[in-house]
Formats: sequence, structure tokens, C-alpha cells
Amino acid sequence: MTTPIPPEGADPHDDDALPPGFPSDSERNWAVFCHLGGFALYLLPFAFGHILVPLVIWLTKRRESAFIEANGREALNFQISVTIYTIGAGALAFLLIGLPLLFALAVFHFVLMVIASVRASQGEVYRYPFTLRLL
Repeated sequence: MTTPIPPEGADPHDDDALPPGFPSDSERNWAVFCHLGGFALYLLPFAFGHILVPLVIWLTKRRESAFIEANGREALNFQISVTIYTIGAGALAFLLIGLPLLFALAVFHFVLMVIASVRASQGEVYRYPFTLRLL
């Protein structure tokens, strides 16, 4: 689901000037927070904050906006997928192939969350690659 980019000259922060169907400033901010919530992994690696932050936002805001619902679901699926991939790469660390995989996964995780956050701030629903669609 992609939404139109506001026309040239339209102020993206003026909700009245946006075309119909384009997410409001508040909707875009909540969608960005869903994606940025994954950075909790780097602050509290064993607390599953990277899953809890998007989950809480998604559960509390999904009925208010289809845009927040789609972005929250996508962010949550991505964080769950990254957790599964990290467990697999961690298991392979004993064979020494897992260490480069863990590093590559961390870079992949970081970069895609930034891209998704920027896209959400522009009013788009970003679909993460290599993500298991569990929800």
C-alpha cells in the first residue's frame, strides 16, 4: 500500500493542504516511531525492546489509522524476523561463519530501519525485504 506524495508546493505539515488519503503529520510520526522502535535492540539487547516498542504502538494506534496499522505490522514483522535470523546466526557462530553473519545482520537491520523511517515520514508504507510476514 503506497500513498501519494504531496504535490509540489503543498506543506506536508498542514493537514488541510494534503490530498485525500495522504496520512496526517501525526499518523506519519507514529509510523516513524514504529520503525525507530527497533533501535531499542541496541540499548537493551536482551529485553526484546525492539519487538515491544513497535508492538505497543501498533496495538494502541492501529485502529486509528490504516497507515499506522500497515507500518506497525511491517515493523513488527521485521523485528521478529531479525530476532529469528540473529538466533540462527548466533548458533552458527560456533562454526565461525556466524560472526560475519551477525555483523552483516546488524548493518542490514540498522540501514533498513533508517530507510523505513524516512519512507514513513514521506507518507509511504515501506515493505522490508527478507521479512517473514507473520502478522
